[in-house]
Amino acid sequence: MVAAAALFVCSLFPLFASGEVVDRIVATVNGHVILQSDWDEALCYEALLTNRSVAQLNAEDRRAVLDRLIDQELLHEQMKSADFSHATDAEVSARVEEARKLYPEATSDAAWQAVLSRYHLTQKDLFAHVRQQIDVMRLVDARLRPAVQIDSKSIEAYYRDQFVPKLKQAGVSEVPLADVSAKIRELLTQEKVSELLVSWLQTLRTESDVHIPGVTSSGDPGVEAR
Repeated sequence: MVAAAALFVCSLFPLFASGEVVDRIVATVNGHVILQSDWDEALCYEALLTNRSVAQLNAEDRRAVLDRLIDQELLHEQMKSADFSHATDAEVSARVEEARKLYPEATSDAAWQAVLSRYHLTQKDLFAHVRQQIDVMRLVDARLRPAVQIDSKSIEAYYRDQFVPKLKQAGVSEVPLADVSAKIRELLTQEKVSELLVSWLQTLRTESDVHIPGVTSSGDPGVEAR
């Protein structure tokens, strides 16, 4: 047994000596490979945006991030035939600044870089993730929002059953329906778009070849790949 173990270690030595990095395949989407390194970076991005350490992400959080990577790949394929406005550099920068506000210590560019380094991210990595996030949201909006119709009865029902009771509970004076009608319409529209997105993603997964190699109880799927 000892000899076998020694032989196994020796067989790996040429890989490490040559500097070749062994990554793992954690999922494939229509032949596109998602690697452990992709997942790790997405976990760091998730932790950064929620002001947590990566160690604080539990198995459920980790699996949710992997699911989002898969969904993003499915939606990325849909972008090829979609017509929508892609994120501009200014819009990406504005979102990055919002994320930076989560870290009061990031008062200087150097301090902000230190925060990013703590999460093993570069400014370029962060910009890429934010740009992709905005583009995906705009794709979803362009594809699904036109199918949503919110009538006046739905707005009145939400105002009566949810909006007004919440105002009373907070001790705030009642606001006329006319003053908040547009806000309620947008809220209900966003809720409906979210519902349609769940259905759309389910359809895309059904129609696609999505494979996740052996998922462990810790939420860590993966097989080695080179």
